Amino acid sequence: MTPFGQKIRALRKRKQVSLKRMAADLGVSSAYFSALEHGHRGRPGSGLVQQICGYFDLMWDDAEALDRLAQLSHPRVVVDTAGLTANATLLANMLSEKISTLDEETIEWVLAEIDSRNGPFEGPTH
Repeated sequence: MTPFGQKIRALRKRKQVSLKRMAADLGVSSAYFSALEHGHRGRPGSGLVQQICGYFDLMWDDAEALDRLAQLSHPRVVVDTAGLTANATLLANMLSEKISTLDEETIEWVLAEIDSRNGPFEGPTH
């Protein structure tokens, strides 16, 4: 599940609408939408994100937050460490190799540690 997929699932639950119904209402296949929620497809396009915001009547900050989650929900990330330190390359490779074995508490700790040292993650821009 991606952060975007997790948020969409929560919004659907709050509105009491199934994935199949929402997909039909938005004109996309339920298989595509399911794959998007579960991280088996790349991040959604801005047009679909805008449709979803309209579907759930999200305004300003909530719409911006959903767009932000979409940007942070690419399931296959490439990290380019060319020109960085050896430790940066080591970190990227170690994370790539071990992320599937980390428990949620450890992942939350790593995220909090990075945030505490560098401020909240801003991620890619459009």
